[in-house]
Amino acid sequence: MSYRIAFSKISLSHLKSFTAREQSIIRDTLIEQLSYEPTVPTRNRKEMRPNWLAVWELRIGNFRVYYDVDEEESIVDIRAIGIKERNQVCISGEIVEL
Repeated sequence: MSYRIAFSKISLSHLKSFTAREQSIIRDTLIEQLSYEPTVPTRNRKEMRPNWLAVWELRIGNFRVYYDVDEEESIVDIRAIGIKERNQVCISGEIVEL
């Protein structure tokens, strides 16, 4: 079953804050990794501890994509996109505690 990838308005603004090359890498990886079986843990995809942002995290190099999955509608909802800097995640220029 194929899943549709949907960006929230805020996650689109996060994506646009990256360079065109970085955006391309993120979009291509999202399609590759989340179109099928987005809730199956892998080396780069894991279920997070309970937090206010999202249930799932996808690692793309230093980038982090946070998302939820609606199994009934087959939709992957991208909630936020950030960059990992040392042991912190920066989303839209702000350090986020998860």
